[in-house]
Amino acid sequence: MPSTRSRFGVIFLTVFIDFAGFGIILPVIPYYAQELGAGGFGYGALIGIFSLMQFGATMLLGRLSDRIGRRPVLLATIFVAALGYLMFAAAQSYAVLLLARMVSGSAAGNISVAQAYMADITAPSERSRGMGLIGAAFGLGFIVGPALGGIAGHFHGPVGAGVAAAGLCIVNFASAFLLLKESLHKELRARRPLLDVEHIAKGLKDPLLRGLFAVFGLLPLAFSGFIVSFPLFAGANFGWAESQLALYFTLIGVAAVSVQGYFFGKLSRRFGDFRLIVVGTIGMAIPIALTPFATSTLMLYALSFALAFANSIIAPGLMGMISTMAGVSEQGAMLGAAQALSSLGRLSGPFAFGELYDLVSPTAAFLAAATVMFVAWIVVSRLPGDAVRN
Repeated sequence: MPSTRSRFGVIFLTVFIDFAGFGIILPVIPYYAQELGAGGFGYGALIGIFSLMQFGATMLLGRLSDRIGRRPVLLATIFVAALGYLMFAAAQSYAVLLLARMVSGSAAGNISVAQAYMADITAPSERSRGMGLIGAAFGLGFIVGPALGGIAGHFHGPVGAGVAAAGLCIVNFASAFLLLKESLHKELRARRPLLDVEHIAKGLKDPLLRGLFAVFGLLPLAFSGFIVSFPLFAGANFGWAESQLALYFTLIGVAAVSVQGYFFGKLSRRFGDFRLIVVGTIGMAIPIALTPFATSTLMLYALSFALAFANSIIAPGLMGMISTMAGVSEQGAMLGAAQALSSLGRLSGPFAFGELYDLVSPTAAFLAAATVMFVAWIVVSRLPGDAVRN
């Protein structure tokens, strides 16, 4: 029988590959989109369509896993992810590239299922720590993904990166098939409509969850604005290309892994998840606002390290608090609802900030993203007293 540690490892690998695939395109796609005649909006569309598909998938897959179990949903989505990356490798036009991102976004909706699986196999007192492990997989994906993307972009274009990501998915599928035991017992499964907004509405009505859900949406909205604006800004002002951008995102990933894989558990036990979320939101707003005023590459790296640190202490706390408040039979649905709002933020950001970058200025795009994070800080700071009970 697979041990809990081995199941942790498979879930870690699943989330890692989700974000490695997303990270692979980051150093390659801004310049590739420009070669195909796309501006800030066209580049934003390639990022946004991924999140549009993920938005729909998270709402469906979390509920589906509550009904039929986590294992079959994870296996199916890993297989679909492999297909998406093969399409990415074969893309020869903007339209095919857009379609590949749609397929990959659908598969990436399994993040809520992975989080629900982690919630199933951890005690409430260890929930945030388990979510921190998932957060470390995010960061590791951002280490490996951009590195692969940068190498592929420099030597072989996007083909090598797509094939490598598909290969990782095949390895992940094999390990999940062999090691991943079903975590949701049949007696705990719930039968509810697959396509409705019941849990989003339920979360938004709850005084505490409403604020947590709002931050879950505002955080990726702001961060996606930064992700869209930064490569264009760095390329125009510092002459960066794929290799520099790959190194940049890789170092951000190293910072995220260090915080979420090691420091978060210690910080959470000492300060509590709520205080980390409060500090993290304002800690993201400040470096985003200062980025367009950077005068050197060193300053860009310093600001981005601060941004990565702040982002890394928010996400695990949010997921841990939401999963702890949800019932055992509703963890998948509630985390799916939160992730749907997160995907909606990632969907809106690239289009909105890409257009703002084109029509107004890079500075306006960064300051608008920072304003969104400042609003998130206000929202979380005003949560009711129950929020600090952990």
